[in-house]
Amino acid sequence: MNKRFISHEDWIRYAVLFLVVLCAGAWSRAYAEEQKLACSEEITQYCKGVKPGGGRLLVCLKEHEKDLTPSCREKVAGIEKRLEEAKQLCAVDTEKFCKGIQPGEGRIAKCLNEHIEEISPDCRGKVSGLKKMIPEKKSYQ
Repeated sequence: MNKRFISHEDWIRYAVLFLVVLCAGAWSRAYAEEQKLACSEEITQYCKGVKPGGGRLLVCLKEHEKDLTPSCREKVAGIEKRLEEAKQLCAVDTEKFCKGIQPGEGRIAKCLNEHIEEISPDCRGKVSGLKKMIPEKKSYQ
């Protein structure tokens, strides 16, 4: 017998699955927006005029750490932890592809990004993950 119609139970399963996916997507977008905005007020207040990129905003926020909100302090600490993990995980790739590059102002990260297809998969994953954590480059003037 050829079944052309979805049973009532299957229809309910599909509807529930659709709602779960829809809610998960909305939660994910809201969480991402919240994370992106975690330090925007502090950047505007304490880092006005700091040119984004090269870790300059992170350095500025660290200089004002005592003045940051708890959520921003947590975000900065998380970024620092991930940066240290990336430094350790990418040590071999850094030595291989970025030998002679002076650390600071994002030069090592830029070098690793230029060799993204050549670096180890673990390092590539860590470097890509860090890009998502760093606030978007926009002018805070």
